[in-house]
Amino acid sequence: MIPSTMKAMVLTGHGGVDKLEYQEVATPKPAPGEVLVQVTATAKNNTDRKAREGLYPTKKGEMTSFQMGGKPTLLFPRIQGADIAGRVVAVGEGVDDSRIGERGLLDFNIYANDRRDINLTPDYFGHGADGGFAEYVALPSDQFHHIPNPELTDAELASMGMCSYQTAYHMVTSANIQAGERVLVTGASGGVGTALIQLCRTIGAIPYALSKPDKADALMKLGAEAVLDRSDMSSFVDRVKAVTDGKPIDAVMDLVGGEMTDVFIDAMIFDMNARTSYPRLSIAGASGGNISEILWTRIYLYQVQIFGVSHGTRDEADQLMAWIQSGQLKPVLHGAFRLSNLRHAENYFVNRGSNYLGKIVIVPDSQWDEHGQPWSLETL
Repeated sequence: MIPSTMKAMVLTGHGGVDKLEYQEVATPKPAPGEVLVQVTATAKNNTDRKAREGLYPTKKGEMTSFQMGGKPTLLFPRIQGADIAGRVVAVGEGVDDSRIGERGLLDFNIYANDRRDINLTPDYFGHGADGGFAEYVALPSDQFHHIPNPELTDAELASMGMCSYQTAYHMVTSANIQAGERVLVTGASGGVGTALIQLCRTIGAIPYALSKPDKADALMKLGAEAVLDRSDMSSFVDRVKAVTDGKPIDAVMDLVGGEMTDVFIDAMIFDMNARTSYPRLSIAGASGGNISEILWTRIYLYQVQIFGVSHGTRDEADQLMAWIQSGQLKPVLHGAFRLSNLRHAENYFVNRGSNYLGKIVIVPDSQWDEHGQPWSLETL
């Protein structure tokens, strides 16, 4: 029996973790074309924190969340959480009852239209509509993909959510990465970074990871050709040459930005005669700083192509789901926290230490023993 109320972590406004309140709220009902999902695990993403803190400005000096469709969609109160795994427990009008009981994973996008090849005004569940930091959530039936794979636990499935994997894949497709190309992955130990390493190998490209040395063994096991130490950028180009036999990086998948941007460009242009394609910089993050100082002459004389990436398309989501179902993509799960302990999870995420690799998932307290306890980080 579906209860009339549920537990949820509710974001009440822009600010710190004190704006997250654990509340009893009404259980949603599925509208026509929707399914009601009992949430078993939802991956935490850096976008949860950035949206909460108002760190998605599109103009200098503003504190807001992105509004590419022309108006703000992050309205309060809001339940965050984009990468949702769970089971269908009810269906709305027009959805076959046979879907009840299916375990699935959400394509997290709120699409503006039915186009499958482009997504110009990206928004997502947990931002423009309520997400998975709750016991139940109503979702579009065609975006909740059936993933029965018994080898994946629900927590592992949530860690493969589209917020990281689809962003990573759209970085790859935007830059038209081809088999055999050398790709530098910055921020390699996070969710998007680990997804990029796997996706490069899936399509036959060669990923080089930028991270800390203590992550090297895990990233190499995941598929990195080599791991470059991010703590010393003074000799970066020479170290790139050492691991690529003197050849330039074909494309950079950048999640760092800031003062490192210019150095990443250096790694692509030091020998233009050795290149067979244009240098490409695909950007989906700025953890190292939101402003980069670059000589525009370097961009246009070296013909560096720059791609800004946030969310992907319906077609890309379908391809990723197929790769998950076929076992070609693997989970990188760091651990789990209870939903009621989300504030602690947020602080842990911001202050994470050197042992951090992959994703944190948030599990409703009512699901904790089965889906969260085996991965618990709560004693830390």
